[in-house]
Amino acid sequence: MASHWPQNRVPGLDQAAQIDARHPHSARVYDYWLGGKDNFAADRDAAEEAISANPGIVADARANRAFLARSVRYLAGDCGISQFLDIGTGLPATSNTHEVAQAAQPAARVVYVDNDPVVLSHARALLTSGPAGRCDYVYADLRDQATILEAAGHTLDLSRPVAVMLLMILHLIPDPDGPHAVVSALLDAMPGGSYLILAHPASDVRPDAVAEMTRRINQRLSGSKATLRDRAEITQFFTGLDLVGPGVVQPQQWHPDPAEPGPADVTAWCGVARKP
Repeated sequence: MASHWPQNRVPGLDQAAQIDARHPHSARVYDYWLGGKDNFAADRDAAEEAISANPGIVADARANRAFLARSVRYLAGDCGISQFLDIGTGLPATSNTHEVAQAAQPAARVVYVDNDPVVLSHARALLTSGPAGRCDYVYADLRDQATILEAAGHTLDLSRPVAVMLLMILHLIPDPDGPHAVVSALLDAMPGGSYLILAHPASDVRPDAVAEMTRRINQRLSGSKATLRDRAEITQFFTGLDLVGPGVVQPQQWHPDPAEPGPADVTAWCGVARKP
């Protein structure tokens, strides 16, 4: 079944006409780092300013994208997971979640979630499922778990295991908003055998460069500001779950592909864990 977005089902669909090109958005800045073209001048300026503070950020972003592909391939191919809830998906790029999952399981179902209208418009056009599977899109903020779960339930069977994906999104949830509680609420709604795939910018890898980069980005972002966390804080997101080896590591260290070596150091921590 191909993707479809009935207007009475997608929260915030009308906001697609309210794109603000004057201020950078994290999804479009990330798109620029990945070599994408779906960004505005404000996004490119912010991305270049970040690069000037932390030149390794481009390689870091691409290493994180490679981790996404490896982790989805592992869960779909080795663990039999056929449902994915990808929150903070960003703009379509290479090796999108449904493409990787459906290569292993043609009937896999994927729901993408983001809160950028530009992402919405591109997702509707480009994130099309294979004929045996299905993918859909939800316009929502990560903190609005009720909307996400209600809408995702139209495509996913939430009584069966789901892989919840939170890659490079939780740093946009400040501590007062309870990011650990946000993750717990999502996982509490999933049955046993579900998984969490998570990646988060690190405050304790190249700390000076990352802190300066974050300061510059935060000055430009009109929405949520980035909050960096260290490995111990990021590991807490997996509380109550069974971490898949090698545990919480840098993205290039998680089940590395010898044919595609990553950079020696990546300013992020990531992991995959199973809900008992």
